[in-house]
Amino acid sequence: MMIQNNTGFLSSIPPATKNIIIINLLLWVATLVLPRIGVDLISFLGLHLPWARDFHAFQFISYMFLHDTSSFSHVFFNMFAVYMFGRVLENVWGPKRFLIFYFVTGIGAGLIQEVAWYFELRDLLSSNYEVVNMAGTMMPKGEYLNMFVTIGASGAVFGILLAFGMLFPNAPLFIMFIPVPVKAKYFVFFYGLVELFLGVSRFSGDSVAHFAHLGGMLFGFFLIRYWKKKDADNGRYFY
Repeated sequence: MMIQNNTGFLSSIPPATKNIIIINLLLWVATLVLPRIGVDLISFLGLHLPWARDFHAFQFISYMFLHDTSSFSHVFFNMFAVYMFGRVLENVWGPKRFLIFYFVTGIGAGLIQEVAWYFELRDLLSSNYEVVNMAGTMMPKGEYLNMFVTIGASGAVFGILLAFGMLFPNAPLFIMFIPVPVKAKYFVFFYGLVELFLGVSRFSGDSVAHFAHLGGMLFGFFLIRYWKKKDADNGRYFY
């Protein structure tokens, strides 16, 4: 009898992590190609404001599988982080708990982004104006609200980074342009502060959903605390 060991690169990635990466890459290609035949996945699957014409509840899940097609870097760095840190968490937690964590942090990031949008637009939402002045151009209010769309797995990715920092706080991380390793707990803490600063500052031209990133970390923190208490109450050891 011949026994074959499958030691390829893909076989080294646990199933949930691998499928997340594959789905994101496939949808990135689809988002790039389908507009040529009149199909705009971002308009349909990206997360819109609840007051917008194109909003659907399923977008709280679908948005995290879409990425900007103007370059490959958005999807690449998100999926690289899923590969580097997500596979570690999946090996510790198992695929079921890892998937729950991924979706909870991604959905939580979307919810926080909606809250941030609400506070940014609350005066407009409560007004009776039917048009919005966009740099001297008058635009219907409904069309303007429909322009607010967020996409990307970054909220779930920031949840993964937080989880790695909480489970392996002293693990050394080697960061580009920094010649010495940084402990995971310091990296996550610093990254969170940067996102908070950028979210509050709202620099002109910054289109990154910083509050969504913080939302992923926030929901991830509470879920990990819940699991830790639940496992302790049931006599299990939470890694």
